[in-house]
Amino acid sequence: EVPWVRVFNHGFKGPGGWFIENCPTTVGKKCPICEANSELWNSGNESSKGLASARKRKLTYIANILVVQDPKHPENEGKIFLFKFGKKIFDKINEKMNPQFEDEKPMNPFDLWAGANFKLKIRKVEGYRNYDKSEFEDSSPLSDDDADMEAIWKSQYSLAELIAPDKFKSYDELKKRLDKVLAEPSSRKNEEEDDVPFERPVSRPAAAPEVGKSASAPKKPAVDEDDDLEFFKKLAEDDE
Repeated sequence: EVPWVRVFNHGFKGPGGWFIENCPTTVGKKCPICEANSELWNSGNESSKGLASARKRKLTYIANILVVQDPKHPENEGKIFLFKFGKKIFDKINEKMNPQFEDEKPMNPFDLWAGANFKLKIRKVEGYRNYDKSEFEDSSPLSDDDADMEAIWKSQYSLAELIAPDKFKSYDELKKRLDKVLAEPSSRKNEEEDDVPFERPVSRPAAAPEVGKSASAPKKPAVDEDDDLEFFKKLAEDDE
């Protein structure tokens, strides 16, 4: 599997309530909300363009992480979570994999042997969360014990499940929901909502790997590191 997945979703409020759904463009399918937004934007009307901006799809990345140190929540240390992050953190990952300057060596942060810990540093800047101070440490193995490393590796969540077909409603279902959300109160029927909002993936811990448990030592994949970085570079380019 890929080291991360990207998920587009829409979240906005209309006269008929909230619209919170996965966007099918995540998996290369047509989206009625994106189509409606294109019409609004191309109208040239500033008010319509404002609506299109408010209703546009939002991008989220999701990856497996191992919590190495968490002073505020030490119970999380040594556990695996699904971590959601945005473009700011993704850009830092991409910069490590595809540095801009010749004197910087490309590094795959996800590599169990030659990757690196990521220091998540959050500040409040003008009322918003800011991740500019976050940074990678020097490259190092995930563990000195191959058995522990394999146990951690096997505890990861499947990222493919997050973008499986059943995580996306059909075009017609989304169109019906969109029409209901955008309808004025006088034009809506008095009926109970039967749609369930999309539940965004949340961080959830995996059982802590059993340290010292007998396991076959993982072997370094027989793939050249340059091939790995080229693969990740292609993924990053697809996200731009």
